[in-house]
Amino acid sequence: MNQQRSRRFRASKEGMEAAVEKQRVREEILAKGGFLPPEEIKERFDSNCITPGTEFMDNLAKCLRYYIADRLNNDPGWKNLTVILSDASAPGEGEHKIMDYIRRQRAQPNHDPNTHHCLCGADADLIMLGLATHEPNFTIIREEFKPNKPKPCGLCNQFGHEVKDCEGLPREKKGKHDELADSLPCAEGEFIFLRLNVLREYLERELTMASLPFTFDVERSIDDWVFMCFFVGNDFLPHLPSLEIREGAIDRLVNIYKNVVHKTGGYLTESGYVNLQRVQMIMLAVGEVEDSIFKKRKDDEDSFRRRQKEKRKRMKRDQPAFTPGGILTPHALGSRNSGSQVANNPRQAAYEMRMQNNSSPSVSPNTSFTSDGSPSPLGGMKRKADDSDSEPEPEDNVRLWEAGWKQRYYKNKFDVDAADEKFRRKVVQSYVEGLCWVLRYYYQGCASWKWYYPFHYAPFASDFEGIADLPSDFEKGTKPFKPLEQLMGVFPAASGNFLPPSWRKLMSDPDSSIIDFYPEDFAIDLNGKKYAWQGVALLPFVDERRLRAALEEVYPDLTPEETRRNSLGGDVLFVGKHHQLHDFISELYQTGSTEPVDVPPELCHGIQGKFSLDEEAILPDQVVCSPVPMLRDLTQNTAISINFKDPQFAEDYVFKAVMLPGARKPAPVLKPGDWEKSSNGRQWKPQLGFNRDRRPVHLDQAAFRTLG
Repeated sequence: MNQQRSRRFRASKEGMEAAVEKQRVREEILAKGGFLPPEEIKERFDSNCITPGTEFMDNLAKCLRYYIADRLNNDPGWKNLTVILSDASAPGEGEHKIMDYIRRQRAQPNHDPNTHHCLCGADADLIMLGLATHEPNFTIIREEFKPNKPKPCGLCNQFGHEVKDCEGLPREKKGKHDELADSLPCAEGEFIFLRLNVLREYLERELTMASLPFTFDVERSIDDWVFMCFFVGNDFLPHLPSLEIREGAIDRLVNIYKNVVHKTGGYLTESGYVNLQRVQMIMLAVGEVEDSIFKKRKDDEDSFRRRQKEKRKRMKRDQPAFTPGGILTPHALGSRNSGSQVANNPRQAAYEMRMQNNSSPSVSPNTSFTSDGSPSPLGGMKRKADDSDSEPEPEDNVRLWEAGWKQRYYKNKFDVDAADEKFRRKVVQSYVEGLCWVLRYYYQGCASWKWYYPFHYAPFASDFEGIADLPSDFEKGTKPFKPLEQLMGVFPAASGNFLPPSWRKLMSDPDSSIIDFYPEDFAIDLNGKKYAWQGVALLPFVDERRLRAALEEVYPDLTPEETRRNSLGGDVLFVGKHHQLHDFISELYQTGSTEPVDVPPELCHGIQGKFSLDEEAILPDQVVCSPVPMLRDLTQNTAISINFKDPQFAEDYVFKAVMLPGARKPAPVLKPGDWEKSSNGRQWKPQLGFNRDRRPVHLDQAAFRTLG
């Protein structure tokens, strides 16, 4: 929720700034006598509506129910499918709801250990979660990364520039309308198939160690690798200052792990639980090289800037020009053609985009903050006096590459003295709790719905002294926020229109007891990065007790429809008339059974769980009304739906992160040549799969950033 809060506050802030900038540029162009298409009066789409609890998400759930029924009725490919819908009213992140389903099914006696799993999604977390299941057959489908897709200017609808650089339409286009400009260039989606069994082969090769004082277990070592990746950042914790994924932090961690694990006496993790004494040894080993990491980072940045400065000077000498009418010169046209070639090579395009990002201005014109998060009178930027051609640089008051970096870090980021051992201990304890919570979340499910990391920044690896005795237990029996409560926790006041009026008032009324949760503006700390979107949004954390106390006063104002939308939902299972379960479910509705009934696994591909009747069920011979005007009602429906609940574990149950008995590992894919050294002495990067055109997909640091 804190990450959602940061994203939604940013989206609101950036949307308003973009609208102001667009209007400013429009007025400037018109004042100079330029030409622009007539301004369309339309409401700005607030993407924040894509959050559980809104009417938008409630309508989406209705559309998904209709879509499933339509497919089951009309698509032969869906004839024997069992479809489970877990919409936004069911608490939890989508990928973790899926993982929880997999864990619970594989714990049942009827589960087939050679089940094939195929998960579609773009989040790099899916790689880690798929590995954490220890299922032998797991494939992730993701859209192929296509950077730098051209978009038309929001003012003149022409391609080739952004709003801030717009000069209006060329005179010859006055009054004419470009039919193609209103639509983005479209192409059929291309997908990557990422086969985790191949990644497991690479990890086994990378992590296998000889002469260990304990038996090597590839499954345990993969779990340790997943855990170590948390240190470079995840959805719940900021990355450690010395560990940047773009600097090869994962490789560094693996090397330290292989050196230190001989002394640990065993693995760092077991089935989602962390051995803090062993983790401390790894962290302190990282801490020993933190100083050299920071100095090397500075040297690399200075070297890169020097190269970029030389590159800009060369470009200035040979710069292609635009004619006054906006027509490309032949030289520039050649550049555009070469750009299209780059776009056809995703790996090269990703590289070009990173290089472009590294040489572009740091922050948007309306975002200016110093590195400690306070507004800067100089726009948060500085320019070297002796270098008029250099790009503006974010101020860096911490200077990690200079002596005293730890003291400056804690003073700038936490506003405390580094000598305040008690406070540093609190930060480290919270971070260690986070590591334990996240790993438990990956392997066992949500340990507590209340826990969160209460700081914007991470401690240093060298601060992890004495963590072995820190507690890592979590409050049991906690419950998630209800949908409207979650909206109050993650929305800025500008998106309050998605909430009931009296709830909305709490976000904007100066006399509201929680008005401090909804600042109209907030600082963004670039924290060593170049762009505002990479920085840290310094928003206040929401106090759950104060929020709930304030909402108690406005709960009576909810309408029956809002009360329904604010309730926690569950999963719904759908089948068509040809499915073996169809008649069984129909009979349950006919008998009106009020008690949950066991799912017969022999009728449902081995799936186990409980059925209970759905008050809003899709039933045979009943019309399924279309949720949108343009689609027809399903007047001859034969599909059926019913509430479905996963098998429940005993309170003390621990999911065993192992490959199940009877599971057959897929045949090895890698050949000896996949690990041979290239001519320059560097190893070839792992090849994990193929895209639709049979081009190989590799896993290196750049690809990992792409996946993330």
